Amino acid sequence: MDYMFQSGFLGTRAPFFMDFVMIMVALLPFLVLIAISFAKKQKYQLHAQVQTIIFVVAVIVVAYFEYGVRVGGGYEGFVEGSSVSRSYAFYVLIFHIIVALVGFGIWTHTLVSARKDSKKKTLPGLYSEAHKKAGKRAFIWIVLTAVTGLWVYVLLFMV
Repeated sequence: MDYMFQSGFLGTRAPFFMDFVMIMVALLPFLVLIAISFAKKQKYQLHAQVQTIIFVVAVIVVAYFEYGVRVGGGYEGFVEGSSVSRSYAFYVLIFHIIVALVGFGIWTHTLVSARKDSKKKTLPGLYSEAHKKAGKRAFIWIVLTAVTGLWVYVLLFMV
């Protein structure tokens, strides 16, 4: 796993694993939009499958990220090279973590509810409008997670 800590490919101080995770985080809203487009085209089965795959891949990427952070020295190990004050970077990191956890909870609830409703044959159908609202809420939190993740990356590795 030494490759994880070699220089990244985005031209910053970040190690490889951080660059990889950052690309995935930046792509996440766009991937989810693709999944949403399937529902708009009434390809509900494909929408469900793609959303589930994106969710599982996102969880795996977060696990990879968490492993890299723990082995790489944690927050202190990554804030060292930044010119931003440690406390400011820390508060932004805490804000990002809160946003990401809330977003993960909303996204998980939306997927689990959709699966249950599909099995009850109420989605698509009776619960479609509620699911659409839940999906929009989840998407907003996914975008916020991506934006705050990019913010942390910039503070730790570009400033």
